[in-house]
Amino acid sequence: MQYPIVIHKDSKSDYGVTVPDLPGCFSAGSSFEEALSMAQEAIECHAEGLLEAGELLPLPHSIELHQKKTKYRGGVWAMVSVDLSKLLKKAKRINITFPERLLHQVDDYASRQGETRSGLLAKAAMEYLTSHQ
Repeated sequence: MQYPIVIHKDSKSDYGVTVPDLPGCFSAGSSFEEALSMAQEAIECHAEGLLEAGELLPLPHSIELHQKKTKYRGGVWAMVSVDLSKLLKKAKRINITFPERLLHQVDDYASRQGETRSGLLAKAAMEYLTSHQ
């Protein structure tokens, strides 16, 4: 899942990062690159806390939607990818049935993305649940 972030830089400060879709999720870095890296870590920690509390992750919105808000003016926007499947703790084996054609499509897509079937399905389920909260 990708979350938009906005990065601000004042002349006498580090690069500050805000994650508009995750209230209370902030980060910083001494360089732009470090700010991006620290933003990913902050999003993962914030998301893990929400999941452990039994809450669903807020769905990310478009950068264009957030740019309309005055509090984000003057910032530089970026997207940060977060692998939600690695935030889920213990894996549990399940037995499910798929139509053969759909299963082939899932496997082909997972292979092209460098993922496993299980990882792809876990990610898809998490994104579906997040978008339908």
